[in-house]
Amino acid sequence: MLLPTLVTFLAGCAFLLSPVSEGCGPGRGYGKRRPQRKLVPLAYKQFSPNVAEKTLGASGRYEGKITRNSERFKELTPNYNPDIIFKDEENTGADRMMTQRCKDKLNSLAISVMNLWPGVRLRVTEGWDEDGHHSEESLHYEGRAVDITTSDRDRNKYAMLARLAVEAGFDWVYYESKAHIHCSVKSDHSVAAKSGGCFPGVAQVTLESGLQKAIRDLRPGERVLALTDQDELVYSEVLTFLDRDPQSQKLFYTLQTESGARLSLTAAHLIFVSEGNCSEGTVPALGELTAVYTSDVRPGQCVLVLDGKSGSLSRVTTVSLRQMQGVFAPLTQQGTLVVDGVVVSCYAVVEQHSLAHWAFTPLRLMHSWTGTTGGHGDGVHWYSRVLHWLGTLLLDTGRLHPLGVAQNDR
Repeated sequence: MLLPTLVTFLAGCAFLLSPVSEGCGPGRGYGKRRPQRKLVPLAYKQFSPNVAEKTLGASGRYEGKITRNSERFKELTPNYNPDIIFKDEENTGADRMMTQRCKDKLNSLAISVMNLWPGVRLRVTEGWDEDGHHSEESLHYEGRAVDITTSDRDRNKYAMLARLAVEAGFDWVYYESKAHIHCSVKSDHSVAAKSGGCFPGVAQVTLESGLQKAIRDLRPGERVLALTDQDELVYSEVLTFLDRDPQSQKLFYTLQTESGARLSLTAAHLIFVSEGNCSEGTVPALGELTAVYTSDVRPGQCVLVLDGKSGSLSRVTTVSLRQMQGVFAPLTQQGTLVVDGVVVSCYAVVEQHSLAHWAFTPLRLMHSWTGTTGGHGDGVHWYSRVLHWLGTLLLDTGRLHPLGVAQNDR
């Protein structure tokens, strides 16, 4: 009884959540100009959103201090924007170091400051902290927080400066003191995962003709190389994209294997790895592979790669982070596909491939009955949104990827 009920419920959602007519001209309100929204300054000691800084609804949990000698130092990037003044008391350039997300939001804020107050620039008094000057587990230690003022140090501007920071997309803004505004952002790992599980636009899949095709050019209805439950290679139809955004810049985990395969995925995406010890070039036994989050893959584990028409294990040698353009998550009939020569799942966020594949059964049935999965353009598919909502209600949060919990991005 559960499956038919679920199919009926989700089919109804297709009509409610999908666009009524995509690209068919203007809708309600066409020709009317939106009134400009009035910006309300933050009050002293007010923070936005109205939750604690290190909660999921704001900038998220502390992930550990970054030092110049740590592996994570490469996650930081310098900000040389000439429209921003960096106080740099230490004279080390540390205040310029920050995560890419923090840099993007800060640069956006700098433009807003100059637009509102001609001749005034944004000023950063504190950025990345490598000297232990902040409280324990401060996001300054991760390059995810900045303290800011205006270049003229006019404290009468700071309440509006805080509002501008909120509008610029900082994930948490606090009118902390009369002398500065504190702003912070989610980790880049979290942002990378929030779109669920995706591949960059340049990733390659194999068509039924044997030709390789960039995933950004793939279309529903085409058949791509995939793996069955019996570990047999087949060509499986692409039903839809669970996420598709050609313009987004995201942080991807890049896995390099001993055989030379190189695959990039977001943190919450599922990939098949061998359990226990593995030997390079061996053929895995049936059921030997298990699906894990990409963020949990470690050097020394083996993934299934293709060598001609057969698959064999290849040991992961390095795991690195790279920012790349485009996020694409095709869904095949089999629930698997081969990307850049590596066998992966189509699913993400829940660390159980079989459960995820079962959960998408209604969508596959809808496609077989109607030839469509409901209206869907760029962005996250409506069905994925519904499933995620249901998952957060019905599943223990420990069953979901910690970086894949839905958070509204600005």
